[in-house]
This record gives sequence, C-alpha cells and structure tokens, in this order.
Amino acid sequence: MNISRILCVSALTIAMFSSCVSNQSGTTVPQPELSNSPETKDQAQGTEETAPDQPLSPMAQGRPDPRDKEELTVAFSSGAIQLDPRKSFLASEAQLFTGLYEGLFSYNPLTLEPIPAAAESWKLSHDKKTWTFTLRSNARYWNGDRLTSEHFRDAWISLLDPAGNSPYSSLFDIIAGAKEYRTGQITDPGQVGIECPNDKTLVVHLNAPAAFFPSMLCHHSFNPIHPSMLGITDWSKQAPISNGPYYLVEQQADRLVFAKNELYWDAKRVAIKKIIIRFTKDGAEAASLWNSGEARWVAGDVDLEALQDRSGIVVNAMFATYYFYIRSSQAPWNDSRLRQALSLALPWDTIRQGYYLPAETLIYPIPGYPKPKGLSETNLEKAKELLAEAGFPKGVGMPTLVIKISQSKEAYRIASLMAAAWKEALGIPVDIKVTPYDAYIDELKKDDYVVGSSTWIGDFADPYTFLQMWRRDSNLNDARLNDPVYESLMDQSMQEEGEVRWETLSQAEEQLLQGGTVLPIAYTPALNIIDMNEIDGWYPNPLDIHPFKYLGYASFRALPGVAWGPIHQKNNL
Repeated sequence: MNISRILCVSALTIAMFSSCVSNQSGTTVPQPELSNSPETKDQAQGTEETAPDQPLSPMAQGRPDPRDKEELTVAFSSGAIQLDPRKSFLASEAQLFTGLYEGLFSYNPLTLEPIPAAAESWKLSHDKKTWTFTLRSNARYWNGDRLTSEHFRDAWISLLDPAGNSPYSSLFDIIAGAKEYRTGQITDPGQVGIECPNDKTLVVHLNAPAAFFPSMLCHHSFNPIHPSMLGITDWSKQAPISNGPYYLVEQQADRLVFAKNELYWDAKRVAIKKIIIRFTKDGAEAASLWNSGEARWVAGDVDLEALQDRSGIVVNAMFATYYFYIRSSQAPWNDSRLRQALSLALPWDTIRQGYYLPAETLIYPIPGYPKPKGLSETNLEKAKELLAEAGFPKGVGMPTLVIKISQSKEAYRIASLMAAAWKEALGIPVDIKVTPYDAYIDELKKDDYVVGSSTWIGDFADPYTFLQMWRRDSNLNDARLNDPVYESLMDQSMQEEGEVRWETLSQAEEQLLQGGTVLPIAYTPALNIIDMNEIDGWYPNPLDIHPFKYLGYASFRALPGVAWGPIHQKNNL
C-alpha cells in the first residue's frame, strides 16, 4: 500500500527520542522534514539529519484528561480519502477501513497474524488449493442486512472488472481464473474460481497452494460490499453500508465521524462508541490537537518541536521501503544492461547518508528470509562498459533521462545526486521534473519519465506483497517491467511452500535489484504520537495498522513520562 499518513524522521531525531521510545512495547515510514506539508504514502521521502536548536525533552508537561472515554479523536494528515475498497490505495484508507469493513480475516493487533473475522470456520482441500469458508450467522451490516457469501463473490468480481482498473486487482491473481478475467482473456465471471453453494458458504479455488492466503485476506481489497453499493461509482455522496465494527455518520472535508455498529457480530468487544478522524492541514495543527488533549492519537505529519508532551512519541521499524525505480516501458531503458549501468554509477553511500535504516535491498529483513545480493557497489568502469555494450559509448545518442519526483527537499537531493552521476560519469542528459504532492501518484502512471520514486508498505507479512507488484500484468507495476526470468521465478514460487518458496522469492528480488529496476534507499520507520498507557489495544507493529475495534481507554494511566512497573503489569493495572 502507498503511504499517506506517515512522517519520516532522521537518525538523529530518532536517537533523541530513544529514551522515551525504549519504554514503549514494540518495534512501521520514509524520511521528509520534521514539520512540513503532508505527504502521501507513496510520496513521503527522506529527511536530512538536522537537529533542532534545543534538544527535545521526552518529559511530558501533561495534557488534559479525556473528556469522554467512549469517544476517541485521531489526527491524520489531510488528503483525498476513498471509501470504496475497490479503489483504495493509501495507508490512511487502510487504517480507516479497519473500522468500517471486515473481511473473512482481520489482523491481530499485536502480531498481525490473521484471525477469523467474518469467517467462522474454514476447510482446506487435500491438494491445498481449495478453501471453503463458512460465514458467521450473526454477521450483519449496520442497517441490519445479513452478510452473505454472494456479497464477497460479487465484490471481488466487481474489483476484477477490467473497466474498473482497480489498483489491487492483480493481488487476486492467486485465484483461479482471476488474472484471465481482469485482463480480458475471459469474459465470463463464472469462470473465476469463486463459488457460493449457499448464503453461508464461500468456496475459493487457487491456482496453487498458498499457506499465506489467510494473511492476504486481511487486506481491505478482499472486503465484502453491500449489493446496493456495487454500482455506485462515487461513494462520497452517501455513507457506505458497511459491515465493520463502526459505520460512517458524518463526512466533511476536515473530518469523518464513526459510530459503533451495535449489530456487529463482536460488538461486545468494541469499547469506543464514537471515533472522530480529524484531517489536519499541517504539522502545527496536529501538534495543537495533541497538546490540547483533543486528539489522543496523531498518525501523520506533526511538528515534533511544538509538542508539549513528548512521552507519547512512538517510533518503530516498519515493513516498508523507500526506493527509486527505473522504468522499462520504452527503449533504450528496457535493456537491463543500461539499467545496471545507471545503478553502478550511483554514489550509494552519499545517497543514503543520514538515514536511520539505509536499505540495500527492497524487502526489509524478515527472519528466515534469505538476503539477496543488494545494491551497494559503485563501479564506474563496469558502468561504462555496460553502457557501451548497450550501444551508447560515453552516452552518445542517449535520449534525455527524466527523473520525476514529488515536492520534497530530500527527494530533490537524491535526484540531483543521481543526475550528476549519470551526466558526469556516463554522459547521459538528465532532467528533473518536480510534481505537486497531491498529483504525484497519478503522475507515476504516465509514460513521460524514466525514473520515479515511491514508498511501499507491505500489505501483509510476506515477501509476496512487495514482489507481486513488479509482475508484467500487475496494475501496480509502474516500472512497466517485463522480465521473463523474474516471471518464471514468481511462477515457480507459487508452486512451493516454506523455506523453498522464500529462497525462490529471494532470487526474484535479486533479479529486480541486479537487473537495475529497483534502487532502494531506506527502510522507513513509523512515527505515531499516542500514550500507550492511556490507550489499550494499540501496539507498534511492522504494518503500522491498528484495528479500531480493539482500542479503548485503560482503567489506569501512568503519569506522563512514567512507565508502569512489573507489579502493575502483573496485576493488569
């Protein structure tokens, strides 16, 4: 998913807060200025290592206590919000959807393991390719309508409709016939491997065994849609009929208001009756909402220096990477020798300077996942040789290379370093095109540039979530990569399981890196402002997703800057 509500912080800033972060239980963002304009999840870039004039004290000055413990206000950075899960693309939307919708599985708030949601039970066939789900009899939409298996099937088929161009439709390629249907090779939706023997039973046929399928089903693109909403193209005109723990009761440019869905099957677990989402115009407004006590959680751009109570700063590692990429849509950039030459000419140490978690690979290291050979080598002689082999000795005859970036000082710094290296070492003409934040994601879909940048957060805890988007037919393949070797490795991985599968996926990642398609910059930490002694059910995690249904006010709260000791923890105080 693309970043929409994440602020990046420098290594020095994180070090400043290490004393307060160390008391937070947990371990997901790129790197822009500490307090600047909001950035989309796809646009957030890195920041230079600049410290404020005075050290930021983690000690709290105290904030007003919450006025109503059945109400929670959260501050997100402003941005266009899409309530239709078929069209959603941003991390902020994924967080909102944890309140509005619920699929077959949902995330465990602590471990992110898939846990049963709308699915009460399921069975797996002997060949491990057919999943049969039984829905809960008491699963309801907020208007009282019963949730049925047809609502899942019809929502998924609608998302796969080629005319819809849904960003996550390629995620469904794991289902038999889904790829053929969404690419127009077949036109009969009945040939897609989704069946509804009755209202409570959903049968899904996969192309190959996939033990990670339940984790994938946590993603919001697999949510059901009420039949009355399927044909509506603009969901901003009315409140969606949703099946999650909350439903939308108010929608304005600067706020959304959710109310508890009393008909939700697990309503007894939902402690907060009203959630207010405030969309802030800048970091100063977000800090003000925190200081006043109005917002009890800030998840977006925030002016850290303006925070009076800094004990709520939570920074943790995230399953996310900030990277540049080289497109293969047009010659000569579709020649891997040329892309490799561009990669080898870059001053990697300078480019990654100042990042807390510099990245040589695309995928954040996962325990048990073999590390591929990353990008760290600068070899100008080899780069020149490859350029000559591709038919452009000393850059003679090369077309202009356009780097398209968003309005970020850090993105411009990196783009300038790249441009200088390619011009001076290889003789390639380079232009840098700066695009406004709110238009950047759409600009990346155009065919008028060669190098772009992005930050990607994994949608579920598996390497596939990073690697599937580079496939030839993926709607997320902005690089327009068409690599037969990569395709073969990805196809092979779909027939494998366990360590063997991860070894193959690691080889596929190495093919991306060494083929000059992906230029990783940094693994991106997540920054949130929240008092974890005050709010129960919120845990730092690698996807930076915190399901709303589990949030509630703690019975007891430590003083600002003070953590509960073992005695309190033992007695659940």
